[in-house]
Amino acid sequence: MSLLFDGAAGGRPNRWAALVALYLAMFMNILDVTVVNLALPSIRQGLGATDTQLEWVLVVYVLAFAAGLLPFGRFGDVAGRGRMFRWGVAGFTVSSLACGLAPDITFLIASRALQGLCAAMMVPQVLAIVHVIFPAEEKGKAIGLFGSVSALGAVAGPLLGGAIVAADLFGLGWRPIFLINLPVGLISLAGALRFLPQLETENRVTPDWAGTFFFVVAVLALVFPLVEGRQFGWPVWCFALMGLSAVLAVLFYRLQRRKARLGRAQLLPVVLTRDRVFVAGVAFVALFFSSLAGLFFMMALFLQAGLGLSPMMAGFILAPHPVGVILASTLTGRFGTRYQAARISLAMLAVFCGLFAARLLISQGTPASLLVVPFLIVGLGTGATIPALFQLVLSRVSGPDAGAGSGVLQAFQQIGMALGIAVQGQIFFHGLAGARSEALYREAAASTLLYPVGVCCVLTLLAVGLACKVSNR
Repeated sequence: MSLLFDGAAGGRPNRWAALVALYLAMFMNILDVTVVNLALPSIRQGLGATDTQLEWVLVVYVLAFAAGLLPFGRFGDVAGRGRMFRWGVAGFTVSSLACGLAPDITFLIASRALQGLCAAMMVPQVLAIVHVIFPAEEKGKAIGLFGSVSALGAVAGPLLGGAIVAADLFGLGWRPIFLINLPVGLISLAGALRFLPQLETENRVTPDWAGTFFFVVAVLALVFPLVEGRQFGWPVWCFALMGLSAVLAVLFYRLQRRKARLGRAQLLPVVLTRDRVFVAGVAFVALFFSSLAGLFFMMALFLQAGLGLSPMMAGFILAPHPVGVILASTLTGRFGTRYQAARISLAMLAVFCGLFAARLLISQGTPASLLVVPFLIVGLGTGATIPALFQLVLSRVSGPDAGAGSGVLQAFQQIGMALGIAVQGQIFFHGLAGARSEALYREAAASTLLYPVGVCCVLTLLAVGLACKVSNR
């Protein structure tokens, strides 16, 4: 696909102002993902939410984001990248206001779903627009800033979330964690309207509506019973829905193959599924992020509701993880594509050791402040794993399919996060069994950590095996 805009050849004088508008929206999205965890106990108290409803506050956002990434990436080709971005920012800002003013938990969950869909509208367009509006000599610097903005949002999330909830601004409790998106979103939207050039598509791609339907329903049919099963006592319909999810996944894949034979647009390009390394890498990413997303959902509740820590203190304990991610990704970035398999195996070993140490500290009743060390180790391992892993997976994708490959990778990353929150939420709340003593919270947290520890143990062994195979060639 080729994009044209005013002054593309000579560069647009206000392209850096346009970049600010684009990256403000990205910052707002990343901040929103990380800031909510610290507010969960306050939301439960303020709206009388059940444990399952708290899970949905997180899961529905991630699920809507995952379901929308692939189709909205395609819709950008139809409606125009700039227009789709502006719609996404406007919708995200309005839905953030709805979240902040939510009168009950059901309204909040619905507003979070809308937030996730709007995030899926704007996020795929950002780097695509940056790629077009910047000349080759400035593109590297512009894309480099993307990493810095993402890292800043990840670090600011736990600290800002804890500070806002603890401050109880104007007696609003948790609500300002959503309302702070209003000024950021309005500035981003105003900047996009003023400085973003007109982008026109030369090749308009028809969206895969049928594929989108099967993809979304298949994911929902899998995640819904995982979240609701414990509350309803795991009736037969929960397992029936999971079986239906598998059937829909098969139908989705067959539909994509048929479209490929006919030369029509596919939501999931079939050519990508024929590469075993790409498929294995996507599965690795989904499992890895399932272990991390559920971990921090559980830890936010454990530290505040279980140990009685303030939101600010809980934020300080969790913050070393994103700090470690930034440090490791910056330091290992200089390796480029060298030693990818070895870097992934060593980094995964660090993640496993950090998680194992965190579980040991929790089960032994040690002070929560000591958790900053294993969380830093997990962050360092994560920061070293992600760049090498993403580079390795996307290196299997040819130029024409690079955008689709990146979209597929991100979509399954988000699906993994939703599944991780659902599974670990089931384990954690089942362990509490209605009681809320510190001892039971510790026992439930230690049991929940068996999932990420086990997943990362398996992934570490697979990564080590890959590294040994590569070194023997």
